[in-house]
Amino acid sequence: MLGSLTSRRVQTPLARVYGALAIVATATLAVSQPGSAQAPAGARQANGPPSAPMRMEPDPRVQQRSYHFADTNEDMAYTLFVSSKVKPGVPAPLIVALHGYGGDSNFIVRGRLIDLAEEGGYIVVGPMGYNATGWYGSPVIVIGGGKVEPPNLTELSEKDVMNVLALAQSEFDVDPNRTYLMGHSMGGAGTLFLGQKYADRWAAIAAIAPAAFMMQPNQKDILAPIKAANLPLMITQGDKDPVVPPTNTRTWSAAMKELGINGEYIEMPGRDHGTIIADGMPDIFRFFAAHTKGK
Repeated sequence: MLGSLTSRRVQTPLARVYGALAIVATATLAVSQPGSAQAPAGARQANGPPSAPMRMEPDPRVQQRSYHFADTNEDMAYTLFVSSKVKPGVPAPLIVALHGYGGDSNFIVRGRLIDLAEEGGYIVVGPMGYNATGWYGSPVIVIGGGKVEPPNLTELSEKDVMNVLALAQSEFDVDPNRTYLMGHSMGGAGTLFLGQKYADRWAAIAAIAPAAFMMQPNQKDILAPIKAANLPLMITQGDKDPVVPPTNTRTWSAAMKELGINGEYIEMPGRDHGTIIADGMPDIFRFFAAHTKGK
């Protein structure tokens, strides 16, 4: 059941696979999207999680924002993009985009996503998820020993996402029937988790190479609220992904089919953990455009 989903310290073999996530994702993102990524000096302990986000030059079309996070009495960064087609008084579609492990709020809100958001007239927000390894409320994977820091990380990470959503809804005329959620890797796990927990908030959700390892034994419990809400779900995956193996993601596709989820699974030949982001974006935007709540 959902109550059994807890944070866990991961050893082998999963730790070896997932411990490479930030390194592989950084390299592939640098190739597949504009800008270059680098980890700050001392940002990663041996076999451990990053102590600070990897840096990537922000897309020049986005805004760097922050707000005061009352729960921890600190300022929290987030990324915002507003299409030039967004007009005052006209409800606009909104996408909440969740970054992968080790990144910051700019890691996914860039490149092809921005191209398509501009074309489609979208507002996009990229929350930090509290820190680079927040997991957005889904079970935290602790790599190479250590412990979850802070102890209430899952709660803070989830709250940060929902705070940023509320900020966008208060600042802009957001169409409540066209509010979408997407995420890559760790953010894909967060998309599945926040998608089912707040199924009434979203018009559709899309998980890109979801690193939902801890939720895999509870797939049907996770997907049940999505089915009950008739929430459209897309999952995209590269068949050459060395970090989130397609064999893992295919089990989510099989569970979707078994439950009769309104959704699509797209596995793209030759794509890996990074290239699936940009290359899968046109299908995600097609999927979002096809789904409005209540229709």
